[in-house]
Amino acid sequence: MKGIPPIDSVAEYCADEPLDVLVNNAGVSHYMPLAELPADKARELINVKVLAPTQLMRAAVGGMQRRGTGTLINVAGMIAFSGPADPSVMPRRAVYAGTLGHLVAMAQALSAELAGTGVRAHVVWPGIVATEFHSAQGLDMSAVPRMSAEDLVTGALRGLELGEVVSAPGVENAGLLQDVFTADLAAFGGQSPQLATRYRSS
Repeated sequence: MKGIPPIDSVAEYCADEPLDVLVNNAGVSHYMPLAELPADKARELINVKVLAPTQLMRAAVGGMQRRGTGTLINVAGMIAFSGPADPSVMPRRAVYAGTLGHLVAMAQALSAELAGTGVRAHVVWPGIVATEFHSAQGLDMSAVPRMSAEDLVTGALRGLELGEVVSAPGVENAGLLQDVFTADLAAFGGQSPQLATRYRSS
């Protein structure tokens, strides 16, 4: 596989091997405003959190469908919900939040695509987890309450057992998640070919 880009090389493995489970858990933060984000860091972030998971799942899912079994797990994060927050919520991480939003929407839509095939798509929404992720970026999170990696894994696996497409191990009230999904579907179903009244000229 000499000369093959890393993502393509791993994708070839995913396509050739009889995988039971694929976990997309790679991450890089690059927490900074968009105007300050260097092009190479933006590209790396998109490659790691969007391109790689998409290509690896695409490569693996066909074989899983043929075998009638398999699980595709994506680790996103609660920052996917941070977009509507007011400017006091810092640091702003537009590209990072956007990549997590991609993982959430893709897993939900893919789950619907795979209904009845025996293959499952799942996405995990952790908050801050106690790993080396932040320290590797030069961020000191020692004073911030963090979930253990063990609890994150336990929550994700239990979420799969419960039949959840989305698991949020740190959210006690599951109704909050259902409220999000209900609101999403209400907005989706509320579309009309007519221009909404609030956008019409007075």
